[in-house]
Amino acid sequence: MGIALRDFFLVLTAVSFALTFWRWRLSRRFPLHQRQKPSGTPGVTCLKPLKGCDAETKECLRSWLCQDYAGPVQLLFGVASAEDPVCDVVRKLLAEFPAADAELVICPKQLGANAKVSTLQQLEPLVKHPVLMISDADTQVPANFLAEMAPRTAGAGLVNCFYRLANPTTLAMRWEAVAVNADFWTSVLQAIQLKKMDFALGAVMTLPAAELKGIGGFAALADCLADDYQLGHRIAANGRPIDLAPMVVDCWEKPAGWGEVWRHQLRWARTIRFCQPGPFFFSVLNNGGIWVLFLFVSMAAAGGPVWMWAVAAAALGFRIGSAQTQQGRMRGDDRQVGYAWMVPAKDMLDFFIWAAAFWGNRVEWRGERYRVRAGGRLERE
Repeated sequence: MGIALRDFFLVLTAVSFALTFWRWRLSRRFPLHQRQKPSGTPGVTCLKPLKGCDAETKECLRSWLCQDYAGPVQLLFGVASAEDPVCDVVRKLLAEFPAADAELVICPKQLGANAKVSTLQQLEPLVKHPVLMISDADTQVPANFLAEMAPRTAGAGLVNCFYRLANPTTLAMRWEAVAVNADFWTSVLQAIQLKKMDFALGAVMTLPAAELKGIGGFAALADCLADDYQLGHRIAANGRPIDLAPMVVDCWEKPAGWGEVWRHQLRWARTIRFCQPGPFFFSVLNNGGIWVLFLFVSMAAAGGPVWMWAVAAAALGFRIGSAQTQQGRMRGDDRQVGYAWMVPAKDMLDFFIWAAAFWGNRVEWRGERYRVRAGGRLERE
């Protein structure tokens, strides 16, 4: 029995190594950070649904007011309550940039279970321009972002870009940095090798306003947990292509401990499980470290030839090295990332996150608790 289990883990190690190598090859080929010069300067309306603020919020929002873009730009900052502290941050920025076509909009109505989409619904009637950019509050963009992204909407249903966790300031956030800066973006590349992209990445989504109208506006997403996924999925279902640009934006998060990061990752996992149950179930094969660790344990119990120990060590070494390389590519430089031991530790924790995603349907999001129903629909508790 012990030998059979050892050989079973050897097979899974070989499968996960092949998938890890595939993701590494895709990451080397994708033109990440490479500037392109698409032509055109369509008018752009940027929608920023906000709730709360932290030390990084002001600079993240400022980056949208400092764009080097020749076309007209409208910025709509939406917040549910005038008492929200983020309102003071926005007002100071509006005073700093008086020439900007920007305004703070109070969106007090609760239109559906998804509070973010509720804010977007109330901003939608104020849109002036033919191109929309929807971005999270914690997203900071380079000065050329609009110039690179807006023209790409010509002929596209929606344009995505990757994002990175810019400030992993705690040990728990370094775990999340491996998940985001090494594994997430390469898994996306892997997924779109298998089929056309039919989802959106939520940090920044750029699309023609006509495409939003074509799916029924934000009201169609009012009760969806993964509103970004659903937006891209519904646009793709209308036969429109989803594009992936080589730009990278920074996401700045407040310092978080293990509990907060765990809940964040569990929400992501349960979201994916409800949206794509089949791919999520088999995603555990992409866990490049857990099967190697199980193989080591089984060999320690049942024994194993020298070549098997060497294979396991090589697979673990490649997993760590490729994850470190991918984090460096996402960051845009070749400096050492450090915390190499966090890669197998992250894979172990990921395994438990994957398993826990099947054991419930509750998530915590923006300080509120929800039940997730079939199809990823939200229900407030």
